[in-house]
Amino acid sequence: MSLNRPYAYVGELPGILPLFPLSGAILLPRGELPLNVFEPRYLAMIDDTIAGARLIGMIQPLPGEETAAEATQLYDIGCAGRLTRLAETGDGRYLITLTGVVRFRVLKELAVRTPYRQCRVSYDEFSEDLTTGAGADAVDRESMVSMLRNFAECSKLEVDWASIDAAPTETLVNALAMMSPFGANDKQALVEAIDLKTRAETLVALAKLDLAQRNGDRPQWH
Repeated sequence: MSLNRPYAYVGELPGILPLFPLSGAILLPRGELPLNVFEPRYLAMIDDTIAGARLIGMIQPLPGEETAAEATQLYDIGCAGRLTRLAETGDGRYLITLTGVVRFRVLKELAVRTPYRQCRVSYDEFSEDLTTGAGADAVDRESMVSMLRNFAECSKLEVDWASIDAAPTETLVNALAMMSPFGANDKQALVEAIDLKTRAETLVALAKLDLAQRNGDRPQWH
């Protein structure tokens, strides 16, 4: 999705972000993440975000910390998303869509009076995220799509291949990473991949490992 408010450089972005910790849900640049928001603290965050910079930091809790309430420890890297769609349900919920803008590194969690968490962040090492399609030419798209076909067939997943063939490489890689059925650690590796080529290679490697484990070619870890 194209933003009405594109960001040309990281200096335009706020140094403090409200955080939405959610295990297994990742956001990547120009990806779209639909969310059903119902907890009072996050409803308050959405209200404040609408009146402010309209940016929310999606980030994963560390594995095993998903239910640790306010003491939950977080990964260091997440992705800022701009609130691009919002609908009220009439029963106290918001249905929203966040569109990924740029990844960030958490510098410090702040002591705040808001019911939701806020952190001071830095975007500097991810400034290339603001450039649409950066690194797409280096991706081995054919290899990635081939592995996706094998993975989808073994997983009995229905895939719209026409849409995949038509999608720009960046859109394809990031959408597949966001939709992938892997665990929190693996999905975090996709978030933290240094560039699009590395993310695509990581996605292929994770799919290969998953298929090998299903076929009994390698031991299973739990």
